[in-house]
Amino acid sequence: MAEKICKGDHSGHICVLASNEKFEEIKAITKNPQFICFNCGRVADCEANLCNPMPLK
Repeated sequence: MAEKICKGDHSGHICVLASNEKFEEIKAITKNPQFICFNCGRVADCEANLCNPMPLK
């Protein structure tokens, strides 16, 4: 398995928000997903909310 990496400030990433049960915040930042996390497969509108983002398109 490839090593998982994290770019940027991890505190605002969806994985951290989910572990803190901040589901309303997650819904707000995933309405128009443009990026996918190469680590976990979650999607977000902005790459700043993912550990290892890649564009969906």
